[in-house]
Amino acid sequence: MMKEMSTTPLETRSGDAGGSSNGSTAVRGDGLRVFTLRPRRTLTRSIGLPVFALVLPLLAAELWLLDPRGSWPVVAWTGAVTAVLIVAAWVAYQRTQASLSQYGIVERGFFGGTYTVAARDIAGVLRVQLYRSNSLDTTQELFVVSRTGRGVFRMRGRFWNTATMDRVAGILGAEETVRAEPVTLAELRQTDPELLYWFERRSLTR
Repeated sequence: MMKEMSTTPLETRSGDAGGSSNGSTAVRGDGLRVFTLRPRRTLTRSIGLPVFALVLPLLAAELWLLDPRGSWPVVAWTGAVTAVLIVAAWVAYQRTQASLSQYGIVERGFFGGTYTVAARDIAGVLRVQLYRSNSLDTTQELFVVSRTGRGVFRMRGRFWNTATMDRVAGILGAEETVRAEPVTLAELRQTDPELLYWFERRSLTR
């Protein structure tokens, strides 16, 4: 029977991968099974289309506001820089992944860093339902908590689906705790601020 986990101060590492598709299962060493979880490919399209929708009006505004005879270089440079940033973000997203096994977690984050968590340092897995901003809808949040109370790996519902989260505790061989009542970000900030990223720990309304 799962019970509610009380958390001591946690430090959530950067490099949250996101994603929900089940990656390949590899066998390494003496039969070691490694489960590689990668981002959903559909998420690239759902984010990419709005980005393009924002960029096109920007280019049109430059053409409208600047002298048409001399604005083409500015528009071209803006378009080129934007395209490079989009391609770089797409490549980084495609390379993002988390490899889990009975020996721990190896996470390759969006910004290229690699973070390793040994299974011996993992105390358990915590699941909470977090309300979205200004909405009654909730998203699932998963935290892998170390024996010292630090959050060493996080899955946000925006990027990972529930089926993928359901596999984590079993792969790691860790106890999973599920909090029954949904909470807002403000409530989680009050009760477990160290579960959150540094930029989530401070309220903008203060």
